Amino acid sequence: MQNQSLAIAIVDDHTLFRSGLASLLEEFDEIEISFEATNGIDLQSKISRHPEVQLVLMDINMPVMDGFAATKWVKTNYPAVHVLALSMLEEEKAIIGMLKAGAGGYMLKESTPSDLLTAIKITVDKGFYVNELVSGRLLVALKDTDAKPVFSARELTFLQHCSTELTYKEIADLMNVSPRTVDNYRESLFAKLNIKSRTGLVVYGIKNNLITI
Repeated sequence: MQNQSLAIAIVDDHTLFRSGLASLLEEFDEIEISFEATNGIDLQSKISRHPEVQLVLMDINMPVMDGFAATKWVKTNYPAVHVLALSMLEEEKAIIGMLKAGAGGYMLKESTPSDLLTAIKITVDKGFYVNELVSGRLLVALKDTDAKPVFSARELTFLQHCSTELTYKEIADLMNVSPRTVDNYRESLFAKLNIKSRTGLVVYGIKNNLITI
């Protein structure tokens, strides 16, 4: 996808993991490590000196400034720089949070170096990459289709609420409908989009500008 090497930064507060990952990735001809940072504030102090950086590998749980805040800062101040979340967390809350913050993809730290390389290259090349297993078997949320589905106003409202931390019961209360009605909204969207998870709905909503971040 890219002929020249990809310049990346690694942001993680665990020194051994960060340094080990840098060493592993530098074994690939396609990768060049521009710098390492221990948290979001450290990233802020370094990235301005490295205009070549194309992608940041971002941990989530870090002191001082975590991955959510750091990702938002990167996408606000360096919108051309991609962010790929790299975390031990497998929960939908973490995945959705990073995607809403502006991350283009999400990988688990247990991923193999070759899988991570693939994710990096796709994120830089296409702008978006999500591991299907991590995202709850996300199937087609990232596919661009010519025929766009039609949504009701209530379905769009439900979709917006899906990107929050509200439970389905809390969404039902907020929308003044029964939990059964909310279930119907969810199943209708699943059927229209051929998606099988809440994460998938949120990813689709973000990518198609249906969710206000």
